[in-house]
Amino acid sequence: MNSLLDVQDVSVAYGVAKVVRNVSLGLQPLEIGCLLGPSGCGKTTLLRAIAGFEPITSGVIKLNKEVMSTPRKTVAPERRGIGMVFQDFSLFPHLSIADNLTFGIRRYKWREQHKRVKALLALVGLSGFEKRYPHELSGGQQQRIALARALAPRPHLLLLDEPFSGLDVELRESLASEVRMILKDEGITGLLVTHDQHEAFAMADQVGVIHEGKLLQWDTAYNLYHKPADRFVADFVGQGVLLPGKVISGTEVETELAIIEGKVPQSCKEGCGVEVLVRPDDIQHDDCSPRQATVIDRAFRGSHFLYTLRLKSGAEVLCLTPSHHDHAVGANLGIRLEIDDLVVFPASQRP
Repeated sequence: MNSLLDVQDVSVAYGVAKVVRNVSLGLQPLEIGCLLGPSGCGKTTLLRAIAGFEPITSGVIKLNKEVMSTPRKTVAPERRGIGMVFQDFSLFPHLSIADNLTFGIRRYKWREQHKRVKALLALVGLSGFEKRYPHELSGGQQQRIALARALAPRPHLLLLDEPFSGLDVELRESLASEVRMILKDEGITGLLVTHDQHEAFAMADQVGVIHEGKLLQWDTAYNLYHKPADRFVADFVGQGVLLPGKVISGTEVETELAIIEGKVPQSCKEGCGVEVLVRPDDIQHDDCSPRQATVIDRAFRGSHFLYTLRLKSGAEVLCLTPSHHDHAVGANLGIRLEIDDLVVFPASQRP
């Protein structure tokens, strides 16, 4: 299948400062992607380059096989067939909701505009809001209207720049799921920028982790969590610790908790010191286990406790346990290690 969006070896620089470094990624039609990373990593700059707001210094950006950007050519944003939802919503405060929605489809006949507005309001769950004004809506409702306005002209690609950052945590994740369903219903490909992995996981089919302008991994959320490409991805996505270990064969690593089987990188030879990524869900609470750990911290999460445990060696691990297992700081827990995906980094890479 041909990509709807094709970003090939793209760099963006401000003067001598390279902000985006040789990024390549693709989105298939109807697919939703996400650029995930900390503030200042270059993700919004890359999104703006895809939209046509920033020139690129190397590479090529294609949309539906047509070249949109090269270092010598930039197609104007309004000619790309791209919609955009901004962080601050950017609704026109002096216009009614209906007039906000028709702003980008003024070339349509009045009857077609009316039909499209009605359909979009139904799609975002705000039927009957035509005559209201943005200041009369909640933050979540304004975000839905901003989305509907961007969808009105039926763009090939919708770009969303930190669209939920001004909303409370619970609303952000629920809206991300809603927006995903809306894009799927409308048959529109989307690309989201966020620093919040929960938003990314709720919305995207493919997620790219960006750090210092580089795309470190473009993959499914499952693989980012269970099969991170490097230390930064392992640390940024989810929670976990790196437990010291030693390679005892091409498929085995010995740690304080167990001998773990899996694929060991070729660079890690027998006897090599390594560190194994251990997620909280890899540590199981087991009262019958001879292996004990001491609770040194705990965080109540409603249905679960997240315990920080100290092993006999002094190493620390995290353990996610149902909340009816209520243990005080200082208590000893029986634990066992259950890892399905062995993720190993050479010990020499630790900063």
